[in-house]
Amino acid sequence: MQIPAARDPLTPAEIQRYKRHLVLRDVGGAGQQRLKAARVLVIGAGGLGAPLLMYLAAAGVGTLGVVDDDRVSLDNLQRQIVHSTDSVGASKVESAAVTLGRINPHVSVEPHTVRLTSDNALQLIERYDIVADGSDNFATRYLVSDACYLAKRTLVYAAVGPFDGYITTLKPHLKGADGVPNPTYRCLFPVAPPPGLVANCSEVGVLGAVVGVVGTLQATEVLKEILEIGDSLTRRLMMYDALGARFDTVKYGWNADNPLSGRAPEITDLSIHHADPQKS
Repeated sequence: MQIPAARDPLTPAEIQRYKRHLVLRDVGGAGQQRLKAARVLVIGAGGLGAPLLMYLAAAGVGTLGVVDDDRVSLDNLQRQIVHSTDSVGASKVESAAVTLGRINPHVSVEPHTVRLTSDNALQLIERYDIVADGSDNFATRYLVSDACYLAKRTLVYAAVGPFDGYITTLKPHLKGADGVPNPTYRCLFPVAPPPGLVANCSEVGVLGAVVGVVGTLQATEVLKEILEIGDSLTRRLMMYDALGARFDTVKYGWNADNPLSGRAPEITDLSIHHADPQKS
């Protein structure tokens, strides 16, 4: 989805705020106007969502939707830097909105204090240009991916482990230059692992700064998609190994047998997700 530039010009305060963007050859005034006009939906205001939201707000993305039904707890603060000690017990989306307003008052934050389900996913996603998934469970990831495909929205996906992270961009509603459809999340991960096989961070822990690195990379990829600059991570999975101080990238492609966008699709709506996914 190409995002047109905002109709109203940048104000003097915005010009001063974004001047490091305005002198960038690949951004400039036109690019900053596109950022201002963009609407991005972020799934989860947790570890990945925190740096993701903060950098998108600082960059001047005009409207940020935030989906999360959880509340801030003290053990979140080691990595969820969009929240503060004073936020403990508060709604995560409301806490994030306060912080983002302090970072950039020119950005509109749309809080959605709900759990993403098959009943509301399409309705929410269709309101935005791009979706960034910072959820922490497979049920939500499959739901978000399927909904983005049906809504024809670009999805920037990321996930983290204790000392590692993964990020890719999904545009399965579009074809590549070779005429082959772009892959979906179901091409990359055909089936979810059995419950309990992959432990979450509450069980095995996570180095807070690792989440910050991956969330910042995710924000960068969202900004690149809005500005239509650089090389997209479509068809490529970037992997970050913090202990090895290494980045690796692997290519992956469309699976013609996948049930969502394959030659004989079986998933044509979100009814397969009839049970609520786990907390995002």
